[in-house]
Amino acid sequence: MAPSPVIVLVRPQLGENIGKAARAMLNFGLVDLRLVAPRDGWPNPGAGPAASGADLVLERAEVFETVADAVADCAHVYATTVRKRGVSKPVVTPEEAAREIHREEGRSAILFGPERSGLETDDVAVARTIVTVPINPEFGSLNLAQAVILVAYEWSKGVRLAQPTQEELDPPAAQDELDGMIGQLDAMLEESGYYFPPDRVPSTKRTLRTLLTKPAWSSQELRTLRGVLSALEGKKRHRSS
Repeated sequence: MAPSPVIVLVRPQLGENIGKAARAMLNFGLVDLRLVAPRDGWPNPGAGPAASGADLVLERAEVFETVADAVADCAHVYATTVRKRGVSKPVVTPEEAAREIHREEGRSAILFGPERSGLETDDVAVARTIVTVPINPEFGSLNLAQAVILVAYEWSKGVRLAQPTQEELDPPAAQDELDGMIGQLDAMLEESGYYFPPDRVPSTKRTLRTLLTKPAWSSQELRTLRGVLSALEGKKRHRSS
């Protein structure tokens, strides 16, 4: 299995954007971050809060002076850019790049340019392949974290990431429990005179049953609702006594 790719931010400008990129990386299982000549130096106090807990990525981040230094140990280098910038190289989508990264031997690096201008022609020249996101030609502006998350997500589809923890739901109630609740409501509605006129009673009851059987009620939910009905029924008896 090919190692996970390295994310290389070339001359990033704001610590906040580095932090957001780190957060995007960790969301999809990437932890190796390299910074090339960050404008405000490193570490940057703005990165931590923006990373929202992705401290592992920031702590592991390495700083390099040049793009060549940052990718020296990588066998495959991808440059993310909207334009080819006069460099003739293969152009792939993030999905295609992800498939190649999983298939190829050796480590891959993915370059992302500074926030305002993107990668320069000399940066792209270091890469072997260009990654371009299909995007609205009338508005082709992605921020740094958005670009990172698109590429990281496509890579993550080739690995087994655990699904976010979900609360365990109660199993659906048995049919007799549901029928009991509907019967209790039906009796209360009969007593209150709700069913009128007589010729509409069967249709109204069918509509109510359809409404009440749409959700997958759990036993606890039915007990709660029946408790509400019982409380209403008891209150009515109290007033009439």
